[in-house]
Amino acid sequence: MTALQESVPYRSAPAPAWRPRIDPEPLLPSMEPQQLLGTRAAARLDRDLLKRLYTELVRGRRYNTQATALTKQGRLAVYPSSTGQEACEVSAALALQERDWLFPSYRDTLAAVARGLDPVQALGLLRGDWHTGYDPYKHRIAALSTPLATQLPHAVGFAHAARLRGDDLVALAMIGDGGTSEGDFHEALTIAAVWRAPVVFLVQNNGFAISVPLAKQTAAPSLAHKAVGYGMPGRLVDGNDAVAVHQVLQEAVTRARSGEGPTLVEAITYRIDAHTNADDATRYRTEAEVETWRTHDPIALMEEGLQSAGVLDEADVRAAHESAEQLAAYMREGMADVPALDPMDLFAFVYADKTPQLRQQAGQLRAELEAEAEHAAGTIGPQRGKGERR
Repeated sequence: MTALQESVPYRSAPAPAWRPRIDPEPLLPSMEPQQLLGTRAAARLDRDLLKRLYTELVRGRRYNTQATALTKQGRLAVYPSSTGQEACEVSAALALQERDWLFPSYRDTLAAVARGLDPVQALGLLRGDWHTGYDPYKHRIAALSTPLATQLPHAVGFAHAARLRGDDLVALAMIGDGGTSEGDFHEALTIAAVWRAPVVFLVQNNGFAISVPLAKQTAAPSLAHKAVGYGMPGRLVDGNDAVAVHQVLQEAVTRARSGEGPTLVEAITYRIDAHTNADDATRYRTEAEVETWRTHDPIALMEEGLQSAGVLDEADVRAAHESAEQLAAYMREGMADVPALDPMDLFAFVYADKTPQLRQQAGQLRAELEAEAEHAAGTIGPQRGKGERR
């Protein structure tokens, strides 16, 4: 210690007026994921809700297996399966009211279907037919798209704008653990907390960002613990316990609707299938690991828990599987009908008033299509390149 330090007592810096006075303790999640199945609290919940959750889980599993089969048949270009994650998907859809909005990621087609979207329309993007394949405003489901985390800032902006207009709605944005490494994730949570936007963020932590395990993405105790850094509550839940996921999300939705701001929910689950049909998951995980998670299957957990509580009987189980088979048959029939697509539709739904660049590109494509049509009709000969020998 210098002579100056000895003579001048240390003064702590005054707290700036802009410094928020927030107790971080209520924002912190539990260290263990919340579970409800098998408890008395779960048995006391609405029986119709519990049965619907179970039925949608069974339908969701069948939806995944049928979509995977359609991909192998070449009827889908790619399919990111949510097998093993059905509890997160279904609970997210059922936690919302009709006026609320769902902002899904590319893996969340099941959540859209559970919310009421036609399953064939939900697969339009993955089939390559349309950018979306459905009317977002009609179903209150934002466009499914493959870029990671871009739907989160959209959800925040949408929810904030709706509140400014006086619309009483909540936006629920879904993302995978890999998406939390994107800048859009951090920007969205920062803005949502500052604006106290009515948004719920659901992170489905399925263990891998394609082949990268979570341990190589973050050193945080959990992804839910990141919430305190943004000034919002973090909640950790067993993502294969549909009852617990639904309750945690419903509480977060209620909190957002009442003006208390956003919540970050992390659901611990597992991706049983590969990342997509183009992925070889055996290169980065073992079959023993997958089999361990199969013993924590969300459907088996739900069935066992509800049967032991006297909520579910054999007739309910049979009805759920019959409904699932009807869903699969509808998907097969819908995918067998190959639509006639107009490439010019690429420019029809981008801007109400087309930009000069879009008009130029549309004209170029139209000319190419007309030339191909003329060539197919035999009205012009084959084109030879400059310098080509005759």
